[in-house]
Amino acid sequence: MNLELVDPFSIPDYPETLTGSLRYGHATSIRFNKIGNVLAAGLVNGLVVIWDVSTSSVARILTGHTRAVQSVCWSNCGRFVLSAARDWKCILWDLHDGSIRYVLRMPAPVWTAELHPTNLNMFVASILEGSPFLVEIKDGIPQFTPLPTNPEGPEFVTDRRGNSKHVTLICLFHPSGNYIFSGTSKGWLHVIEINPVRIKSSNRITSQNIKQLRLSFCKRYLIMNSTDRVIRTINIQDLESPEVEHKFQDVVNRLQWNSCAFSPTGEYVLATTYQMAHAIYVWERGMGSLVKILEGPKEELVDVDWHPVFPCIIAVGLDTGTIHMWSVEQKESWSAFAPDFQELEENIEYDEPEDEFDIHDEKNENKEEVDMAVPVKLLNNTPSTNLPFTIPLNLNSFAEV
Repeated sequence: MNLELVDPFSIPDYPETLTGSLRYGHATSIRFNKIGNVLAAGLVNGLVVIWDVSTSSVARILTGHTRAVQSVCWSNCGRFVLSAARDWKCILWDLHDGSIRYVLRMPAPVWTAELHPTNLNMFVASILEGSPFLVEIKDGIPQFTPLPTNPEGPEFVTDRRGNSKHVTLICLFHPSGNYIFSGTSKGWLHVIEINPVRIKSSNRITSQNIKQLRLSFCKRYLIMNSTDRVIRTINIQDLESPEVEHKFQDVVNRLQWNSCAFSPTGEYVLATTYQMAHAIYVWERGMGSLVKILEGPKEELVDVDWHPVFPCIIAVGLDTGTIHMWSVEQKESWSAFAPDFQELEENIEYDEPEDEFDIHDEKNENKEEVDMAVPVKLLNNTPSTNLPFTIPLNLNSFAEV
């Protein structure tokens, strides 16, 4: 589509209809890069597929995992991708040539992995049913630092065997890279300082599991998804006591949510529903009102992401692994460049004249007209004067001379 022919004021801020899909294997996790021209998708068979968004074609296929890829994370430069899978591996890929920069084997299957904002040799990994790790590679040697889960106080809960029931489910770097946000199974949101590794502040946001944390594009707000069926947005300007800004939920149906995300401007919040709803809910963050319910295919949507530039949402289907796409159907305004251009509502019948497309040789017609015109000659054989006009020759008038 020619973007110059699109009226910028007619484009809404959020998608409206399901417009297409991408399919290569069974996808499990997806993520756009920072500028939105490339999409990374992890597959259930361990492949990582890089999609070219402009052409909807596969740009590169990365082979290294043997189990389902749980998460993919882009570097800020858009050249590297960190993938985490159930085969206990975390791999950093260099998309310049598709090579592997490093492969690290974790102590257990990895739930999610997040790159440091500036240091490619550092990432945080959430382990399935275990303590998360801060991993840093120095001189080619990885250093695994376990992150604390239980704050000091009465919330240190253990079972009969002495094992802690309080585990960290999700971890995320602060935009500065000096802190880590972690959500636990008891609803605690920790702010962990990296150097030295210690819990800077702890706030109990909910009593249920915190299963997802994501930052907004402006890096000022945090979105939280928990099993209490409520989506929360949190202002992270104050790290000592992060403030819950808004809560989003379906009060009537009490739906559970699979995945959530921000719009590029942070004006909207979206979430995919659990099990039978097959829809994406879009709320306005400022007012907290529901603005759109995007109807999807007849399958559950497990992961979702919003394009960094355009009003486009993608989500992964649980049953087929297809990447579904919601966007805006844009109409080209040709009359903006050609004022006499008329857009027809429907086809009309046109009667063609008989000589409309006849070929006329204009050069020969002009030549015949010139040959039939000669200058006037005087009868006494004197030189002709240079008259400013010509008179057609009549041969009968000179017959007697």
